[in-house]
Amino acid sequence: MASGVSAILLDAGGVMVFPRPDHVRPGLHAIGLDPDLATLERAHYQAMAAQDAEAEPPVPGTWWRNYMLAYVAACGASAVQAERLATQMALRPRSGSWAYAGIGVKDGLRALAALGLPMGVVSNSDGSVEGDLRREGICYAVSPAGPAQTGTESAAGVPMGVIVDSAVVGVAKPDPRIFSFALDALGVPADGTVLHVGDSLRYDVAGALAAGLQPVHMDPHGFCPQPDGHRHVRSLAGLAELVSSR
Repeated sequence: MASGVSAILLDAGGVMVFPRPDHVRPGLHAIGLDPDLATLERAHYQAMAAQDAEAEPPVPGTWWRNYMLAYVAACGASAVQAERLATQMALRPRSGSWAYAGIGVKDGLRALAALGLPMGVVSNSDGSVEGDLRREGICYAVSPAGPAQTGTESAAGVPMGVIVDSAVVGVAKPDPRIFSFALDALGVPADGTVLHVGDSLRYDVAGALAAGLQPVHMDPHGFCPQPDGHRHVRSLAGLAELVSSR
């Protein structure tokens, strides 16, 4: 890691929010599975690693089904059960599916905010990420005309200098242009002192490298299929410790 860090950009899914347990558990209960929260989060990282290991990205419109196929299999479903559940969930998408604060996320985010560095969110989403993060009490975007970011939190969570949603700005990771919206808002140049933290090699690590930023892979269980050449962390609290030690 560079000796200095000028700003921290965070992905949303897999870094701060995860699939809502009440959206995925009914189908799992129907086949006799009752995973706890830690198992559900682990299943997310296994599903992301499975997609990262694929030679080609998902065909448009198939990402959610492919993700759920690996996700429910990681929860213990058989191949036949996983196929059926993934297809059912893909056909019946639910709003707010990615709006559940992960274990330790709020404490870890507060530890990051206490470092006093400019922070923002850069997410591939459907236009809902800013509202979801606020409603879950995780973080919120500070108005450019409002007070400067202080690292303190409110009922809506930790203040962020900017929250970028791919559906809103019209470009998605790994396209490096999406990061410019966040960097311009934060007033920070694109270089290796800017960290981008995400859970995907294909979208986050590759996108950050293409933008000239330093990627940090959120990889709590060591599932990364290509672990060389970039930093890994297990949690936001661990990232805060790593940055503060530098």
